[in-house]
Formats: sequence, structure tokens, C-alpha cells
Amino acid sequence: MARLTRAETQERNRAKVLAAAKDEFTERGFREAKIDSIAERAELTRGAVYSNFPGKRALYFAVLAEYAPRPPALEPGLTVAEALGVFARAWVGRLPLVTDGRHASARLAMDLLPEIIADERIWVPFTQLTKLNALLLGLSLERLSPRSGRLVRVAESALTVLHGASQLAAAAPGFTEPFNVVSTCARLADVDLGDEWLPSRMIPQTRSLDVPWDPPGAVDALREEPVSLAGDGIVALLGLHRVSAIEEAVRAAAPDTEITAVLVTGDPGELMPLARLVIADLRACLRQAFPHSAWPRLRVICDETGAVAAAAGVPAISDATETAVRVATGRIVERADGYGACHYAGTASQRVFD
Repeated sequence: MARLTRAETQERNRAKVLAAAKDEFTERGFREAKIDSIAERAELTRGAVYSNFPGKRALYFAVLAEYAPRPPALEPGLTVAEALGVFARAWVGRLPLVTDGRHASARLAMDLLPEIIADERIWVPFTQLTKLNALLLGLSLERLSPRSGRLVRVAESALTVLHGASQLAAAAPGFTEPFNVVSTCARLADVDLGDEWLPSRMIPQTRSLDVPWDPPGAVDALREEPVSLAGDGIVALLGLHRVSAIEEAVRAAAPDTEITAVLVTGDPGELMPLARLVIADLRACLRQAFPHSAWPRLRVICDETGAVAAAAGVPAISDATETAVRVATGRIVERADGYGACHYAGTASQRVFD
């Protein structure tokens, strides 16, 4: 039998740690789970666990992302109301039942929000990632009903209802009636929330360039599939405190512009697993609720190593990073940095297409 390479060994150990951690978190909950017990379950050393994950919370986030529940197949909606209803059905279908015990697998995620609440450093990244989910859901709704205008506030309201239902299902089993939650979300389609997009008035630092664009391979976290970043379009590098700025590029750009949000962070060990988890949470329900044709054109990349950022000429990244580049014929031709960068890149592409 051929010996495993170093990378193969590390990947196998990582998978063993995730599987062991899932069992530990399910049986004992996040707070009572022990790294030593996880290492013992995985038949690895404590050091091997920490070589893959910097801490217990990062491991918990990674487990939730890896083992995100997959709702049963549903018929996608063809109208805004139908899609919201199916999305809500997929969401509540993952929630624990009143008959589930404390250690049922459906309760694996019940410690997530308490852990986020407990650490102020995570509040802003989680807020921004949740705003990204609302944007992705809203853009999908808009593709079903192009004349309805911006529907991100409707998406935000639906996610508010669903996150609340999740917490009550964990804290007050039996209180939440799933049918009522689904009906409430579907009826949001008829609520006028006065949603209007106001473009950014911030002026970023900009410059014209003519440098090669040679990005590494990447995986679209929204679709779980490899994508090429080499084509023409806008690539926005966004720290986890600036994620929602991607809507500025989406609203300002020409309709067929390829737009990619590349998420970066100064704490990839803990916050990138959180980013993958939040996106996975949405992805599972989006797949059920919308036909493929209604999915947003926006791509989302989790740049854990900073390789995409480095290829774009941004070697120093933080959670406050906001840089957008416009790519044409294999070269970076424009770059904007700071608040308003995404809006500038979008309007630049509009001028080109006009």
C-alpha cells in the first residue's frame, strides 16, 4: 500500500477530528466538550487537533459547516411568496423536535448563538455575514420578480423570523409551530417595506492599472463548486467587517458583469470557519427554494490563505479590508481601495459596458 503524502495525512487527520468532534459536541454540548476527549475519539494527540484547528470554538464552527443538515428535496418556488414559503419549510425542517433529547443530532447547533453572543469580537463578522445571506436571498427573490424592485428587506425580515424560530425551538421546545413560521415568511412577499437602494457617496482611492491577473483556483462557497476567477469582471476583496459592501458593486454594475466577493480576515483560523458555516446555512435552503435560474450571479470565495488577495496585489489584509479590482482580458485595469471601492468598481464596469 502506497504511503500517504503529508497533505493526504493532514486531510485524513482533519476529517477524523471533525467526525470525533461532531460526536463529542452532540453528546456533551459545546461547553462540556473537551479537546482531550475529541483527540481520544479521533485516536490522535491533542497537538494533532490543534494543528488543524486553533481552538474549540473554531472546531465547533467547522463541525457545524461540515455537517450542516440537508433538508429533504422540495419543489422550488416560482413566485416570491412560494420561494419564501419553501425556504422557510426547508429551514424549519432542520429544527429539533419536542421529542428530541438533549443529545439528538438536530440539537448540535443549539450552542452557536450563545457562543457568538459571548464574544464581542464575533458580533460584527456575524452581522456582516448574515447581511450577505440576506443579500443572496434577496437577489434570488428579485430574479423571480424583476419588477418588484429591491427585496433585501423582505429577505432580512424572513431571516429574522427564522433565526428567532431556531432559538425558540432550542430554548422552548414545542412553542414554535412550524406551519405558522412558514406562513408568516410567505406572507412577507405582500408586505411593502419601502425598500430602496441608496448608492454609496464615499470616494475611495482609485487608480488605473495594467498588470497581469493570475488568480489561484477557488471554490464558490455558495454553490460548492470550483470556479475560475480569470474571466472579465469585478473581484472585491472584503474583510469580515465590510462584507455587506458587495451590494454596492452588484447594484452599480452592468447586469451581466461577473462579480465575485472574496472574503478575507485577520483571524482565518476561527472566523473563516464561521463564514463557511453561515453561508452553508443559507445554501442548504436556497437549493430547495429556488430554481437554478433564479440563483444570484454573485460568487462568494472564502480566501482562507489570502492567496486570491495576494494575486490582486493586496498582501496585507484585515477584517476592515475593502478593495475592488476590475479585470479585463486577463489583466487588472482598475483598482479602488477603502469605503466606496465596490461602488466605484461597479460604476466603472457600467461605463465600460455603456
